[in-house]
Amino acid sequence: MSSKYPIHFVIVQAFAALAFAQTPDLYKQGHSHRGDSYDVGPRQKPWPIAGIGTAHFPITTKNPEVQRWFDQGNALLHSFWYYEAERAFRWCLKLEPENAMAYWGLARSSDDPTRGADFLREAVKRKGTVSERERLFIEAFAAQLPDPFQDKPNHEAGDANHRKKLETLCVKYPDDMEARSLLALATMGSSRYGAELMIREVLAKQPDHPGAHHYRIHNWDYHEPEQALTSAARYGELVPGIGHALHMPGHIFSIVGMWNEAAIAMDAATRAEKKYMKDSLTFPFNQWNYSHNRHYLSYIQEQLGMPDAALAGARQMLNVPLDPKEKDSPYSSHSYGMQSMARGLLRYEKWDLLLEGKSVPWRDIFIDKVNKSYFEARAHFAKGDADMAEKSMTEHADLKKDLEKNKQLDTLFGIQEAELKARLALQRGETIAGLGLMADAARREYDLQKQYADPPVYPQSLYNELGEAYLAAKSPVLAAQAFEKGLELTRNDLFALSGLVRAYAAAGDKPKAEDAMGRLLFVTADAQPGLRIVDSAKATGITALPRDASPGKQRNYASMQLDKFGPSSWVPYDAPVLSVKDAAGKLVTLAEYRGKNVMLVFYLGSECAHCMRQLHDIGKKAEDWAKLDTALLAVSSQDPAKNAARVKAFGELPFRLLSDSDHTNARRFHGYDDFEDLELHATILVDKKGRVYWARFGGDPFGDTEFLSKQLERMNAFVESENK
Repeated sequence: MSSKYPIHFVIVQAFAALAFAQTPDLYKQGHSHRGDSYDVGPRQKPWPIAGIGTAHFPITTKNPEVQRWFDQGNALLHSFWYYEAERAFRWCLKLEPENAMAYWGLARSSDDPTRGADFLREAVKRKGTVSERERLFIEAFAAQLPDPFQDKPNHEAGDANHRKKLETLCVKYPDDMEARSLLALATMGSSRYGAELMIREVLAKQPDHPGAHHYRIHNWDYHEPEQALTSAARYGELVPGIGHALHMPGHIFSIVGMWNEAAIAMDAATRAEKKYMKDSLTFPFNQWNYSHNRHYLSYIQEQLGMPDAALAGARQMLNVPLDPKEKDSPYSSHSYGMQSMARGLLRYEKWDLLLEGKSVPWRDIFIDKVNKSYFEARAHFAKGDADMAEKSMTEHADLKKDLEKNKQLDTLFGIQEAELKARLALQRGETIAGLGLMADAARREYDLQKQYADPPVYPQSLYNELGEAYLAAKSPVLAAQAFEKGLELTRNDLFALSGLVRAYAAAGDKPKAEDAMGRLLFVTADAQPGLRIVDSAKATGITALPRDASPGKQRNYASMQLDKFGPSSWVPYDAPVLSVKDAAGKLVTLAEYRGKNVMLVFYLGSECAHCMRQLHDIGKKAEDWAKLDTALLAVSSQDPAKNAARVKAFGELPFRLLSDSDHTNARRFHGYDDFEDLELHATILVDKKGRVYWARFGGDPFGDTEFLSKQLERMNAFVESENK
């Protein structure tokens, strides 16, 4: 690469550094003027969002528009859509900067306790400007603030005082259903009966209150879930525009074995979230619930005998763009994608794909090393290769020394270890010992999953595997008992039902075999043909009519038209219009770069020291970007004449300097803060089809060139896969 690029950018950097040294505040360009708490979260104004339900919360305001946005934020909070709720409350502050309840809403919207406390203290400062009712709401949440005179915060006491204040509100204002909803939220799970009574009180007066239905689902999730079936059926109908509102009923339906309804809920939820991403120019890593939702949908599709759909969903998660902050987070799309892929391959016995090393892109981290050795051992056992299975078991055992630093994986590791030892004994013909070890592993896995399978963290029910081992040992009665135990954990589980058909048929109990077959045929009515787990049950000769054994009536997932909620797959969104001028005053658009990738950087001008550092770091790798077929565009509000002077002073630059004098383009690409009317940094990757694949916006410029290179490689691979 020619040395002129780094030399020129070093010169630019030197001038910028001098400016920074003379005016330190320049370093804060792009950052909120109001403090760090405002420097994250949404930076663009809200829009009316359809399908979020209605929850009116009257507040003290002189501006009717403030009330409208406050109600939108409040409705969003009832469905835990914190990010969009914060956007609405920020706009309330834009319109009415001293509104105490807008600060209160911001406090409830923040998932960062420090930010939440900062906002809440601002609400407390202004509580004298609102009604007594609003003051009590502020004080109820302020009760959770840490006591500055205590060394350690007493969260238990704070939560208790929070509930007491809400109780006062409920008594003092008997017609205030918002107070009752929030008290139910604060009570759910710990006092399920009390929360249920409050929810009934709300629904008696407001049958369509989104929060009441939502909190009932959480209240009974994994504890008598049938109590929440009516709200599970109603909540998604009332709030079709929020992914989490469509998702949560799927929890209830899954737990009670209503797999068709669960699939409808989760599929609709993933589609709603993908539609929102497209409409809002955001990505899977911006949506806190998306990956969990898609992971859960793959599990449900496995339960319906749809492994191809489940594995396709896993690949979606593996192929989406990454967030550098996620890295090795267990909650990233990449991590969930690996879990779904490995689980689906194992459950449907695709052993070669588990072993070939590409389908599951294991990382060099402890959890992946543990799972890789476990899944590969399982595959080798299934293929009858005891030597390779033992080798994988040794790799798994060698990781035990690192468990002290990874205590959260202790239980999972122990179950895997016990299961693999059981399989080794069974493979060696040590049947009694193997069955005993598998029974022990099954008990431990059952206890783990019984706590909260969301979906199950273990890839298979080991009671089902124990049942298969008993069948292999010609003990069908014991096998049936094991499969029945598996059904206690996972209702209407097709793997357990298949086992029951075979076990009862082998035991000569035809009525029970027919009962299990009827249930199996209903669950697998739309299953892929040729699944061994289904065909092995049919091979017994047992016949029956399909029968739904779930506690509610179900629609058919396969016949549902869900396109109204959004697209089935994530794809990059079409880039907004770019209409800027180059140094010569010529109009520049993205259309002239169609067929080529674009790295688009919105920066704050040559006076911004950290912007110059970013351009320098990116610019010195110009040849690397060229190899990735990527053009570099740098956009600022500087006019063409100033950009022309820079080009004249420094000669050819790796970036094409472009002018967006009135910030119109910055607004379109989210490089502008509407709340404070200030420019933001934005780094955006546009693919060869003119779509945004990845972006980062905020107070700091993004300069991790290694990460950008990897994302460009992923982006190129994504486009190539579409073209095949």
